[in-house]
Amino acid sequence: MAMKYQKGTVYPRGRRVKMWYGRYTVYLRNEEGKEVGKRRHLPLCPKAGTPKWKAEQMLHALILNETGVPAKTATPTASDSATFRWFVEERYIPMRQGAWSPAYRKINTYEIKHYLVGHFGRVPLMQLGTFEIQVWLNNLATKYSQSVVRHCYSNIRSITHMAKKMNFLTSDPAEDVNMPQTKPVEKPQMTQKQILALIGGIQDLHDLCLMYVGIFCGPRASEVMGLQWKSWTGTTLVPHGTAFEGQFYPGRFKTRSSRAPIGVPEQVRPIIEAWKKAAADPSPEALMFPTFGRGERTGQAVPRWGKNFLRWRVRPIAQKLGIPDFLITFQVMRRTLGTDLQEHGTLKDAQGALRHASIRTTGDVYMQTIESSVLSAMNSRTKQILAGNERPITSKSKMPVQKALVPKARRLASGVVQQLDQVGPSFEGRVL
Repeated sequence: MAMKYQKGTVYPRGRRVKMWYGRYTVYLRNEEGKEVGKRRHLPLCPKAGTPKWKAEQMLHALILNETGVPAKTATPTASDSATFRWFVEERYIPMRQGAWSPAYRKINTYEIKHYLVGHFGRVPLMQLGTFEIQVWLNNLATKYSQSVVRHCYSNIRSITHMAKKMNFLTSDPAEDVNMPQTKPVEKPQMTQKQILALIGGIQDLHDLCLMYVGIFCGPRASEVMGLQWKSWTGTTLVPHGTAFEGQFYPGRFKTRSSRAPIGVPEQVRPIIEAWKKAAADPSPEALMFPTFGRGERTGQAVPRWGKNFLRWRVRPIAQKLGIPDFLITFQVMRRTLGTDLQEHGTLKDAQGALRHASIRTTGDVYMQTIESSVLSAMNSRTKQILAGNERPITSKSKMPVQKALVPKARRLASGVVQQLDQVGPSFEGRVL
């Protein structure tokens, strides 16, 4: 069937309640193989409160969905009918979201629709100016943190830049917009006392191992929840994918540098080995920190939700110890590691441990192995925190296992030995 462009026709219809209707043609082949056109007459929306140009946009979307051929329209720059909302929802997000990770897609789509479309949604693109954008950003800076304003600044520039390249705009109104000064952002960190109290209060070996990895290795939440047993090399954790909201995405990472192995301090390695012995499924493809599936995945081991794990398994313990909830996040653990490593190694060591790109080469990506200096810095930092709060434990296999213990949690040692003896699953907890 030949590709046929059509604009379609929008017309009002109805006596009591006026409605916008759309008319267009669908080309099909009959039993003889001959191409036949078939008319479509479909209701679009109530006429009251809906201008004709908006009804035309709805009709064009229907034509594209059914025929796969975009509607034939006039040159965008010749009309003021293309609003900011329409361009974002029908052009920008569909074109860009393919390169976004599931987590970033969810967050970025919300921010674009909430902050940008919520303010400029009804404004025709041709009427969007530099002054209006700059004033809007300045007002945001008085209410929100640098992170929100920075995202809005980047998104509006990206949207108007694409609109210009697609000939919806003759010039880019956000090209000369400046990032305004914003409120200082608080970056909380955990103290040595809080870290010791938290890991000393955790009784479950699964939860303890996960928190050791989070606190002393610094992975992102999506990375630690997607770790598999084949990731564990004995000295490092090599990510093979990420997990988000209970789904595992093999081979998908935030950046290419995130593929680099995660250094594991010497004091953390016995904890991982202990959990591997107690895990229900230590096969290479199995998840290191799974939970049970629900619905269609009942009976399967699936990735945990990072927020749910912290909310139901860790924060209740932290609250009893007087540790604020806002400190119990993987982002805070990661930030604490990066800050502490500056006292035990160079900035380059901290960068290697967190697998960040260099500040001078922002946007460039790289891959490198864990250097000995990086592990040395991580070992030094972990040793300092755990100083005087560890003692060796021996299981039936005579494998030495070191557990970090605070005075109030000495009984944790015997608990680990019992779990190793039982070798039973400890991840069948309640996860919402």
